[in-house]
Amino acid sequence: MDAPHRTAIVAGGGIGGLAAALALSARGWRVRVLEQAGAFGDAGSGLSLWPNGLRALDVLGVGEQVRAQALSETQAGIKDASGRWLSVTDTAEMERRYGTVVMIHRAALLDLLREALPSGVLETGTTVTSIDAGTGHVRVNDTLEADLLVGADGIRSTVRRTLWPDAPDPRYAGCTAWRTIVDADSSGSGGEYWGRGELVGVAPLPDGRTYLFAVASVPAGGRSPDTELAELRRRFAHWHAPIPALLDAADENAVLRHDIHDLPPLRTFVSGRVALLGDSAHAMTPNLGQGANQALEDAVTLAALLDVHPSVPEALTAYDRARRPRTQMIAERSRLVGTIARLSWPPARAVRDRVMRVTPPSRMLAALAPVVAWLPPDVS
Repeated sequence: MDAPHRTAIVAGGGIGGLAAALALSARGWRVRVLEQAGAFGDAGSGLSLWPNGLRALDVLGVGEQVRAQALSETQAGIKDASGRWLSVTDTAEMERRYGTVVMIHRAALLDLLREALPSGVLETGTTVTSIDAGTGHVRVNDTLEADLLVGADGIRSTVRRTLWPDAPDPRYAGCTAWRTIVDADSSGSGGEYWGRGELVGVAPLPDGRTYLFAVASVPAGGRSPDTELAELRRRFAHWHAPIPALLDAADENAVLRHDIHDLPPLRTFVSGRVALLGDSAHAMTPNLGQGANQALEDAVTLAALLDVHPSVPEALTAYDRARRPRTQMIAERSRLVGTIARLSWPPARAVRDRVMRVTPPSRMLAALAPVVAWLPPDVS
């Protein structure tokens, strides 16, 4: 459906918000993206893009540019802290079945999405403070109005808190995460290492650097008595290569620490002419690497359904039916994987490790199908 006069406001200039703006702009919508931050800085982490996310990026018209700046996974799987394999991913078979998995710097993806947008769409230093999602237009700050408001403003979403006042608050997942980009090569090693209540992930980046992340089961709100890099070294410097060398090369000023939260299931992602998208709707733990990928899916699905339904509320009802069951299933799986990965009781860990070692790689790949075999909606 042609939409030359339809307008949309997107709250949030992250991956989901930019993708939604790009998808809507390509279909004739006039879009404004309101980003609270005063400027778009360098997001200091790596990002895995799975086949489902890459298909969404192809729909957005930036898939090839993303692949050109990304690095395909050649080694993946899970080891224990001493370096023994628990589960090996057959990356060639993964690609044959579903498509490739790539690593990219988060900032590079954000740059590509911003560059693809029409000029003048992004507005920084703008905070959504009030919303009227009645049966007519959406009003924000009593100065902007549009036919559609997309709440893509993150796990602490103002849009969600305003229009879903009874929705549950984000919940602590029981762990904190450290992330950093290291100016060192991981010698081709990639994957995760699972220990006792802790894990480390290593992901080579296309520029020769390495994305390193670590997770530990600790109380919420904690901080290290020394630097966060010193805490990482205390916990993980004795783990298997290449972790010690990467920690030696890390810059303490580049280490980010954040408690991990997810969002309990919402009863709906839509209200009137307002739709939640990405972390605002279904923030999940990072254990399946699907947070950004699901936001990309949200964006292309939302735009496609708005194109074929005669009214915005009808399209949003269809969007909720399409996206809520899928994303909540993936969020539940991700939380479960995180719990299993951080087991600390030795007998439970022994059973977990034994089961993983004897499970055929083909069965592990088959288990990924409900997550990564997604195809964009066909609205032709």
